[in-house]
Amino acid sequence: MSLYQYYAVNNTGKQVKDKIEALSSEEAISKIRGLGYFPTRVKEINVRGKSSEQQGTATRKKKFGEINISVGGIKSKHLTLFTRQLSTLQDAGLPIIRSLQILTAQLKKGTLKRTAQKVIESIEGGSTFAGALAKHPRVFDKLYVNIVKAGEVSGSLDIILRRLADFREKMERLVRKIITAMIYPSVVVVVATLILIGLMIFVVPSFAKIFDELGLDLPAPTRMLINFSTLLKTNWMYLPAVLIGIFVFYKLVRIIKKVRLLIDRAKFKIPIFGAIINKSTVSRFTRTLATLTSSGVPILDALINSKDTTGNAAVAHAIQNIHDSIRSGETIAKPLRESKICSEIVVNMVEVGEETGELEKMLTKVADNYDDEVDRAVEGLVSLIEPVMIVFLGGSVGFIVIAMFLPLVKLMQSIGG
Repeated sequence: MSLYQYYAVNNTGKQVKDKIEALSSEEAISKIRGLGYFPTRVKEINVRGKSSEQQGTATRKKKFGEINISVGGIKSKHLTLFTRQLSTLQDAGLPIIRSLQILTAQLKKGTLKRTAQKVIESIEGGSTFAGALAKHPRVFDKLYVNIVKAGEVSGSLDIILRRLADFREKMERLVRKIITAMIYPSVVVVVATLILIGLMIFVVPSFAKIFDELGLDLPAPTRMLINFSTLLKTNWMYLPAVLIGIFVFYKLVRIIKKVRLLIDRAKFKIPIFGAIINKSTVSRFTRTLATLTSSGVPILDALINSKDTTGNAAVAHAIQNIHDSIRSGETIAKPLRESKICSEIVVNMVEVGEETGELEKMLTKVADNYDDEVDRAVEGLVSLIEPVMIVFLGGSVGFIVIAMFLPLVKLMQSIGG
């Protein structure tokens, strides 16, 4: 049994602060609601049956194992939690200004708190909620603003905010899974690279000096390895500059629209990684479009907003074609099929969704299926990278060893002869 401290709002809109015992945060929220309150924040403050040392260990594990995604100078999870709490307060029937005041009072000092205060001031000055959010694009992007705008127009802001919170949570979960899965392979690659660089800078030159003193006629592999080692040892200080230069060049080249389109299309053709990039991008697009359309945003506006969230020029180009097609009176499926950014099964599901009038449902299914496929693809990639890196590292070290010992073997043969 754990002890939770909670902040809630009663039926009159008054804020309540108290503590409650429960087995989990879900049970605590259920108990709080059973008291007739609407919880806005629930925090575990003590776990019975655990020593302080164990609690400290758990806290450290959570601290180092947690991956945070930042958006507009604030952590994405904080904005998602803010959206979730706001939907709860709206569901309780509180005015939007009162809901924002309650949440702002609980926020820690930072960008989100300052922005929320400015939003309240804008609403008090006569602005709509969506209009107030639109003044802060670094925190509330176009997608967020348009969904809120649709909720205000339809009079179902609480439902729209709940859908928006669900959407953000699913997207963050997908990103966290990919990042978490790629940590181990990245560490392996970095360590392997450092080992090889260490061998080339410190070990190979020692052998080269011995060979030079003995005046040996070096085999081709040995000469190639020594020349590369000399180049790396004498110019290693330029390596960071070269890497930065490549990165800057890549960013500058991507400014050119046609080049960016070619690069992003080529990403989909990269072995193994291409499938992950493609499926995660299409999943983001379909889930965003489903969320927007189900929230009441017109399909043409929803497509434009979806295009801005893909992060891939090839998919954005395909979405623009879909937008133009619908504006001309055609369907989504035809330009989607011609774009070849997703499989035929996905196109067929979208086509069925259009014909049956359940496009949002089909788009959500596509997103869920692609999320599952991304999970499996990432797991397969992680299991594949380890043996590949072992073979690569073993082969590289083996080549270095053979190249270094070939002259010695030749020398011993000449002495024996």
